Amino acid sequence: MLVIGLTGNIAAGKSTVARLFAAWGATVVDADVLAREAVAPGTPALRAIADRWGSAVLAPDGSLDRAALRTVVFGDPAARAALDAIVHPEVARRRDAAIAAAQAHGERLVVCDIPLLFEAGLTGAVDAIVLVDAPVDERRRRLIRDRGLSGDEADAMMGAQWPADRKRAAADWIIENDGPMAALEARARAVFDAIAARAAST
Repeated sequence: MLVIGLTGNIAAGKSTVARLFAAWGATVVDADVLAREAVAPGTPALRAIADRWGSAVLAPDGSLDRAALRTVVFGDPAARAALDAIVHPEVARRRDAAIAAAQAHGERLVVCDIPLLFEAGLTGAVDAIVLVDAPVDERRRRLIRDRGLSGDEADAMMGAQWPADRKRAAADWIIENDGPMAALEARARAVFDAIAARAAST
């Protein structure tokens, strides 16, 4: 079985490519979904977060108040590291279980959608890497247009990730997302066919 790491900097279009890959038959394991599951009410991770930062990061119903937690950890490397130490092992456990289940079902290709694949040091957890990339100016424009961020907020979010050039040098396939949807879909299909062929030969 071939395990592909799908990644891309914020607003590059990675989620769109993940949806395309899933539509074309790939089993997609979404790290964001796993992260939400890892901190659901009643989980050890949520209890650890509440113990560390108090009830201020909890919503009235006892679930995680993500906006409040972001306010606490954003811009504070020590707090972010503490949060990662709580959440990342739980996400990794869930990802490993999903991959094992796919293998048990005879799947030949699993795509792990991991936004911070490089930043979290997870390149060794996958067999090959697909990077979705778009120009910095375009990604900034999308963040402001689609997410309602200010320019400063967009710059801060982009600055928190590795620069694309560093990721491009380590990727096995790069999907450029600098044009219309039809172009992205064609480029994504070419890469999907290549990884599907590689999976079939493993």
